[in-house]
Amino acid sequence: METIVATGLWMYDGVAPATVRVVMLDYDFWYTVGKADDDLEVDESPQLNADGHLYYVRHRPGWPDGERTFWPDSQGFDTLEEAIAAADSVVPGPIRWQ
Repeated sequence: METIVATGLWMYDGVAPATVRVVMLDYDFWYTVGKADDDLEVDESPQLNADGHLYYVRHRPGWPDGERTFWPDSQGFDTLEEAIAAADSVVPGPIRWQ
């Protein structure tokens, strides 16, 4: 299940507001993609945190409000704080977290 746990806005090209979301998943997204593509290493397993989930960042346009299809722009992070720090470091401008 996916849960949006943080939302922010940054100004694309200084003029167009763009949304950043941090989503918590109860599965390892990239492991699941690798499994579906039959592209896992022999000993590879999902890498979830102690609570059984991971946090992913979506900062590129293309995930409109209300749409349920999620594709992250990041690796999975163990904590919300790590995901927010990663978003802040990759977006070319300050994010105003709501």
